[in-house]
Amino acid sequence: MAAEGMTGPTPGEYIRHHLVHLTNQKQGFIVDFSVINLDSVIVSSVLGALVCFVLWRAARAATAGVPGRFQAAVEMLVEMVDSQAKGVIHNAESRKLVAPMALTVFCWIFAMNFMDMLPVDALPALWHVAGPAMGYPDYLRVVPTADLSTTLGLSISVLLLCLFYNIKIKGFGGWTHELVTAPFGTSKNPVWALLLGVTNFLMQMIEFVAKTVSHGMRLFGNMFAGELVFMLIALLGGFATLSLTGGLLFVGRLIAGTVWTLFHILVITLQAFIFMMLALIYLGQAHDAH
Repeated sequence: MAAEGMTGPTPGEYIRHHLVHLTNQKQGFIVDFSVINLDSVIVSSVLGALVCFVLWRAARAATAGVPGRFQAAVEMLVEMVDSQAKGVIHNAESRKLVAPMALTVFCWIFAMNFMDMLPVDALPALWHVAGPAMGYPDYLRVVPTADLSTTLGLSISVLLLCLFYNIKIKGFGGWTHELVTAPFGTSKNPVWALLLGVTNFLMQMIEFVAKTVSHGMRLFGNMFAGELVFMLIALLGGFATLSLTGGLLFVGRLIAGTVWTLFHILVITLQAFIFMMLALIYLGQAHDAH
């Protein structure tokens, strides 16, 4: 409820409202897998389809002659990703799948991150009118990577690919042998061999879990923080009035918003690149034998 004497929500209410997802049902527990964040699913799906369409159009329009600006930009992006994939994954057959996957992941995550560059209240304001009219709650978050379920879903997908290549490259027997012999090796003594085997297996499981969680949490943390900063900057405009103080707040909002937007362009690009590179590194590790 708005504070007394105010015509709109308080800063706390404003931020809390913008941090609530449009879901299929109310969350009943801290971890509730029956809850689906519809806004994240819809926005990420639309952006994924858009990225695939743009890349498809670039491939269809490619010519052998002097490339245009769009083709040149896409070719530079493809060459960059392909060179990174070659430096990490030395199996040429695996790169036929991994390199295009890495390119798609980079472009997709960049597109999802870029939603943070839209005005904070732009799409939520439209949904404020359309949502309740269609019987949906008045909540909407448009940055899928600021949703932990999205980033962990991406990192778990990378984990599944790592498990696939571990088995494909090393064989199921070779991989299971590696699980109980790396990183501390084994022993001819049966007792020590058992202890080392259990320790190695636990260390391998901890490594898989730690890499997957940190992979998703890193992207989520940076994008969530960026989204929150944009909300705080937007609040400065809510206190602007026809006075000297209000004018200073308005000017401060413009300066802070411009500076943070320029800086955030670097952040969203860097986070997409880091996620892609970590995915390539983890997949490269799956090809290497200890």
